[in-house]
Amino acid sequence: QVQLVESGGDLVPPGGSLRLSCAVSGTTIRYSTMAWYRQAPGKQRELVATITSDKITNYEDSVKGRFTISRDNAKNTAYLHLHSLKPEDTAVYYCHFRRTGWDYWGQGTQVTVSS
Repeated sequence: QVQLVESGGDLVPPGGSLRLSCAVSGTTIRYSTMAWYRQAPGKQRELVATITSDKITNYEDSVKGRFTISRDNAKNTAYLHLHSLKPEDTAVYYCHFRRTGWDYWGQGTQVTVSS
């Protein structure tokens, strides 16, 4: 059974930083593009960042220069480093990948940016 477990969400003040982790079990992430999405209250889920198996990264415009996506295939884990956080970054952050035609999602981790 494939499981994704996100962690690292927290309440932080504006300008703060966090590191989100997505630990995968039950399959390898080595050949998959890993993605982070987020969903704010009352809004649709949006793609935040992706990293391919070759470690090519891509970011949504509002997080460029502030967020960094990375992966450690040996640990079967993906990360999202969040810096210079803003109140509008408040959301539940979800990890996603696709393998052998199946889509896998984590349960989400809450990031709240507030003073």
